[in-house]
Amino acid sequence: MTEIKRVGVLGCGLMGSGIAQVAATAGYDTIVRDVSQEIWDRARAGIEKSLTKFVEKGKLAAANRDAALKRLTFTTATADLQGCDIVVEAVTEDLELKNALWKELDGRSGPMTIFASNTSSLTIAAMAAATRRGDRFVGLHFFNPVPLMPLVEVVRTVTTSEETFRRAFAFAQSLGKEPVAAQDNSGFIVNLLLVPYLLDAIRAVEHGVASVPDIDKAMQLGCGYPMGPLTLLDFVGLDTTYKIAEIMFTEYREQRYAPPPLLKRMVLAGLTGRKSGKGFYDYSADPPKVVDLGI
Repeated sequence: MTEIKRVGVLGCGLMGSGIAQVAATAGYDTIVRDVSQEIWDRARAGIEKSLTKFVEKGKLAAANRDAALKRLTFTTATADLQGCDIVVEAVTEDLELKNALWKELDGRSGPMTIFASNTSSLTIAAMAAATRRGDRFVGLHFFNPVPLMPLVEVVRTVTTSEETFRRAFAFAQSLGKEPVAAQDNSGFIVNLLLVPYLLDAIRAVEHGVASVPDIDKAMQLGCGYPMGPLTLLDFVGLDTTYKIAEIMFTEYREQRYAPPPLLKRMVLAGLTGRKSGKGFYDYSADPPKVVDLGI
């Protein structure tokens, strides 16, 4: 198998910067592309802060933090990723945007370069079809926060070659992750099972089954989950969940993936969770208070 030495990352939002961090920490020269220096300055500061926390907790040597930061390069030019052995895309869940980037990069990249998408809900085949390297296209679905979460879903399409799958799987392992093999269905393994659970929790609120904190407490204490579903929705982002649910409902046409009306109303009202300061809980208070949703 061709050795992976240089890693490209398309997008340096929360997921992209996390992927870049773990790649650089694992010893890979890593180049990250986003649309402006303001975005990458923010991403670099976030990566440095995250690595420093690992140093303070004794999980990373200061010298290794400094070396990881030196391996990171940022650019606004997609063409600068053409020398990479693998390119991981982590931009917005917008198929047209993703495919425009893949098409731009496809003609410039070497014949052995692997393209990998971090999509959580779109099918990999829908992106591979936009390129001339369907055999070298996989899904690498990381979980938030990337530096802490051990799982990576390695997704193969009907056109992914065995060598590409093995290289991608080994790459995930080299990052210190625990990869699992998944087929190319919308939602893969985790979101296929998680999204209906989260949407059912919203429906339980809509139907007055119990209060927001009691639903969370019941699932924490009754099932041993680290956080309740409504707290998790605030963490993930209600707008993100809404978009994923819409994509999965379009794919499967099953009612369990349909976004509940309450979710849509909250997103329209700007109640998107921690990122906006309010979702099911108001995070301006300590501890957070339950938001009155008028139900």
